[in-house]
Amino acid sequence: MIAKISTGKSIQGMLNYNEQKVKKGAASLILANGYADEAGALSFYDKLGGFTELTHKNQRTKTNAVHISLSFSANDEVDTPTMQAIADSYMEQIGFGDQPYLVYRHFDTSHPHIHLVTTNIRADGSRINMHNLGKTKSEAARKGIEEEFRLVKAEEQKPKTLKPLHIEKAQYGKGETKTTIGDIVKQVVKNYKYASLPELNAILSQFNINASRGEPGTHQYKNGGLVYSITDDEGQKLGVPIKASALQAKPTLKNLQKRFARNKELRKRDIPRLRGAIDQVLAHNQLHTKESLQQALKKKGIAVFYRTNAEGLTYGITFVDNVTRTAFKGSDLGKEYSVNAIINRMEGKPVLELVALVIKESNRDRAFSMKPVSFKTPDLSGLKELVEVLTTGYTDEDIAYGFRKKKKSRSKNL
Repeated sequence: MIAKISTGKSIQGMLNYNEQKVKKGAASLILANGYADEAGALSFYDKLGGFTELTHKNQRTKTNAVHISLSFSANDEVDTPTMQAIADSYMEQIGFGDQPYLVYRHFDTSHPHIHLVTTNIRADGSRINMHNLGKTKSEAARKGIEEEFRLVKAEEQKPKTLKPLHIEKAQYGKGETKTTIGDIVKQVVKNYKYASLPELNAILSQFNINASRGEPGTHQYKNGGLVYSITDDEGQKLGVPIKASALQAKPTLKNLQKRFARNKELRKRDIPRLRGAIDQVLAHNQLHTKESLQQALKKKGIAVFYRTNAEGLTYGITFVDNVTRTAFKGSDLGKEYSVNAIINRMEGKPVLELVALVIKESNRDRAFSMKPVSFKTPDLSGLKELVEVLTTGYTDEDIAYGFRKKKKSRSKNL
């Protein structure tokens, strides 16, 4: 087990980081210690109130937020009850057993892990000393828990690193066309997850390959035919296309469609990493052009492809994560990742304009329009959460987020 302790000045920010993970399906709240209600019955302000009631008792201490992550080996058998027991034991041993704390189980990595949010201000207003807490108490607690729960020791854990699949780009004329196309298509079809032909083509374009059904209305298109071609770096097709049925892997449209349905489910586990990477570069980089976003995400192993019509209007965006080997149409990640929302976020459009955009896209089939002052939409109960999603970038746990305006919190009796 690996334990990491970080501190900060925004308990609301740390809480909001985990709550946004929950909203995106990348985490769940599994334990609320020191609260009158069960974890599932607590609202955001109930959770926040449990901490602010204490922090208000010590206004001098500005660094009063504590965020702890406990990570386990992929070989550890740790279900939710075990994680709850480990969290309680760890907090008790490091001197936080009487503090209110929330435990979140995260699902955005290949190994099981939990995040704990708490404060170092006690009920009497005194402060828990955080200096050298890792060395003085955390290390001993970690080693004892490893023995008690028979966990893989931290020293024995070897982090698993995903690497992009290494495929050489096709070069027309360098080798036999059919063999070159067949080798690349076989590796991509087998190792990547995609749910449509455009997504598959986004992946293949990285290796100078294109799959085509032909023009609508043609015999090939009507009969579900598919051909593959080598392209140059600008996407222009070169040489004679090869029929899918002639390739050894038989990557025909009919066979690919079976993979589309299967991949749609398999790739869901890769959504949190991709969303997180996009949010991170948008929050911490001055990105003002489509090209700047491509360059920033390329450093994280993610390729960005824009779909543009004949008039030069960009109408779509596709992300290819070469680390998890997954492709997504932007809107499949969420409305805030559609091409228009991404461009607006890069340009720093006001929050209300972003809200208007998402509502407009959600009501595309309705003749819905925004007025300058008021929104006309059936339900705005989730507007606050929507604003949070659109204005928050999710990075490390010790980065402060939070709402733009302070709100009076409702405390629970501890």
